[in-house]
Amino acid sequence: MGLSIWHILVVLVVVLVLFGAGKLPRVMGDLGKGIRNFKAGLNNEALDEDKKDKNPRLPPEA
Repeated sequence: MGLSIWHILVVLVVVLVLFGAGKLPRVMGDLGKGIRNFKAGLNNEALDEDKKDKNPRLPPEA
């Protein structure tokens, strides 16, 4: 059971009614920025984990 074109059209109409045509570009731009920041955060986290693997901590000397 997937989304048909009618489901997508209904969702788009509801979004237009809720946000209005004027605010819609700003809302979509903010959504895009949020997604980009989320992906950048995931990439930074992966890079931090790689750095930890390459530089293991030495045990303290007794």
